[in-house]
Amino acid sequence: MDYGTLRGIFTVLIFVLFIIIVLWAYNKNRKSSFDEAANSIFDDDNNDNVNKDKQETNNNV
Repeated sequence: MDYGTLRGIFTVLIFVLFIIIVLWAYNKNRKSSFDEAANSIFDDDNNDNVNKDKQETNNNV
């Protein structure tokens, strides 16, 4: 095998991996977990109390 053949095999493997990731990401079974992760930033039940107790300080001045 020469260098060009190895590069071709590597390119095909990366392309197949890309297709697998795209199919996984756009799978309808994953939609609910992705929606939950996307909306988790708006759930301020526990994070609101923690942030009020902490005061940000800038000690680099």
